[in-house]
Amino acid sequence: MEAVRQMRPDDQDKIARLMLSLAEGDQSPEQTDPKHLPDILESLAQLRRGEFASDADVETVFRRFGS
Repeated sequence: MEAVRQMRPDDQDKIARLMLSLAEGDQSPEQTDPKHLPDILESLAQLRRGEFASDADVETVFRRFGS
């Protein structure tokens, strides 16, 4: 949450809308290309191990992809 608080207000709004949408269950599951499955499974394994990206890493990705 601290990382989100440091984001620009419009980015915070995007995240809030996404979270509300997910919480309300009004989105259908996103289709995943089978070639991405190994990466998704590795990400879930990292989550279970408590391995998270640093705030700096997340900010770098946001800047790179213009989010």
